[in-house]
Amino acid sequence: MAMTLNTDPTSLRILGESIRDEAPRIEQLRSEVARIIVGNEHVIEHMLIALLVKGHVLIEGVPGVAKTTLVKTVADALGLSFKRIQFTPDLLPSDLIGTVIFDELTKEFTPCKGPVFAHIILADEINRAPSKVQSALLECMQERQVTLGSTTYPLEEPFFVFATQNPLEQEGTYRLPEAQIDRFMFKLTMGYPQRAQEREILQRRGAHNATVTPVMTQADILRLQALVQEVYVDDRIIEYIVSIVHKTRDTESFKTITCGASPRATVALFEAARAVALINKRHFVVPEDVRFIAPAILRHRIILSYDAESEGISTDSVISAIIRSVQAP
Repeated sequence: MAMTLNTDPTSLRILGESIRDEAPRIEQLRSEVARIIVGNEHVIEHMLIALLVKGHVLIEGVPGVAKTTLVKTVADALGLSFKRIQFTPDLLPSDLIGTVIFDELTKEFTPCKGPVFAHIILADEINRAPSKVQSALLECMQERQVTLGSTTYPLEEPFFVFATQNPLEQEGTYRLPEAQIDRFMFKLTMGYPQRAQEREILQRRGAHNATVTPVMTQADILRLQALVQEVYVDDRIIEYIVSIVHKTRDTESFKTITCGASPRATVALFEAARAVALINKRHFVVPEDVRFIAPAILRHRIILSYDAESEGISTDSVISAIIRSVQAP
């Protein structure tokens, strides 16, 4: 599908005014989430960006760092329906998408929709479910639809999958297929809070049990998603994005890489950079927007060589080297 970028000065001026009008709403959402979640500002920022570009997010972190609480808080602040699904080895596809039941009275099969029929889905410990469940989730993520029996049901927009996984314990887990990992726009990491942040967690808990107030509606999210699509991207920025992704495939220059990012990463980088610009109250993308969002998009799409992993070289350090090697416009 060809992209048309509006360069009309009057249209861009109107777009800029619309973005500035929406800025307080975005800040209100950020503030509402921060009232509950201490620290992890970068994770919150990236989740807001994902919401603006219909992106799914994989969150990696040890147990107890508030991954589930963060996703639930975002859903409550948006006023969207939320379902948490605990992925386990005995989970069945029907536990996720639902099934069809034969009605003795009507003598017809009726759909019994599963928990995936919600705006925001939390797939908790996603790598603990077998391949059939992952396949069912893949249709939801990519096609935004569910097939029950012979009938296909579209999922209501907006629809997001936020998945978590534990980076330490791998016993009883299933390796996620590369095709499914590639469907996640971002891979984010949540670490331990700093000492002052952990003290603040206890102080907030001792003071009161805070409740989340919805600050956006479903219509607000859909309007912002449409607004992102109007953000201007110059041809030089497009060339910059393509150059970065192509560098990930240059295994001669970067021998630490076995396999680079797919074209889906190129599209994700293009779309996410637009959302970064909007959050920063701009109607056009600058190179800093691309550099800011690139690690979250590329870190799960680049496969390092065995030697690089054995030497403890991180994917993020390789991405930093790639970005430094590409001249910005």
